Amino acid sequence: MSRIAVYAIGGNALSSPNPEKEDKSAEVLAHVMSDVIDLLEAGWGVVLTHGNGPQVGHLMELDSANTQSMDSWVAATQGMIGHALSLNLDSILHRRKRPERTACVITRVLVNGDDEGFKHPTKPVGPILSPTIVMSADWDIAETIQGPRRVVASPLPMKVIDLPVIQKLVELHAVVLCGGGGGIPIVAKGDHFIGIPAVIDKDRLSALLAIQLEADALIISTAIDAVRTDFGGANEKIHHRLSLDECERFMEQGEFPAGSMAPKIGSLMEAALHRPGLSAILCQPGDALLALRGEAGTTIVV
Repeated sequence: MSRIAVYAIGGNALSSPNPEKEDKSAEVLAHVMSDVIDLLEAGWGVVLTHGNGPQVGHLMELDSANTQSMDSWVAATQGMIGHALSLNLDSILHRRKRPERTACVITRVLVNGDDEGFKHPTKPVGPILSPTIVMSADWDIAETIQGPRRVVASPLPMKVIDLPVIQKLVELHAVVLCGGGGGIPIVAKGDHFIGIPAVIDKDRLSALLAIQLEADALIISTAIDAVRTDFGGANEKIHHRLSLDECERFMEQGEFPAGSMAPKIGSLMEAALHRPGLSAILCQPGDALLALRGEAGTTIVV
């Protein structure tokens, strides 16, 4: 069986409702597609995860009457984004005369209903709220830089419900698109699964998926070419290789901000710790194969 790489697509690789970012998104996405082809040609099986923040927010803004639950919008964007990525990638595979084809899996992820995140919701979702909605809506609302927004919990993922399907598709040599937006968060109520309004971190879900799939690599693509400390400062340093201990120390020193690098580094650490031998890599789109060879990006080692 081929080696398996879980490749997490950063949000900047996907089109957003902001037309000013379209050109850059298209360029970044082209590099992501190049990574996928490079991995396939090097004998890897590929599982793609992706973000969906702008797309969910756009749909929630259109749904001013709040007719759909948030978990339904997450499912909808998984289908929308998966469809677009699938068409793009299948077209390339067809032109290259490669045998693989893509498969999109609407992915549900079990979380703990008693997760601490539910006690203190902090993840902004949806549009800026009007004063009328702020006064009337039965939501947790926080003041952000842009204005008042709804906030929801960001619980840790426990189990990928659709893992057996993903595994079977990987065995069939499909390029699997799954786990969009961190997955659709669900909780168990007796014998029933129920969708809930929450946001699972995409990179945390990607790490769990890599562990449960027994993958050989977790690649998190992002806007920077490698991990840096003192980012933008006089003592900025690029790190192409970091141990778990070094990551812990830099975390404690505040080198990796909670809203950007901390979840990515933490996810790579988690995968490296629980899946011995896995290549845990952060790199920019287009550098995946070089990073696996140790020639680009940053590798987290145990």
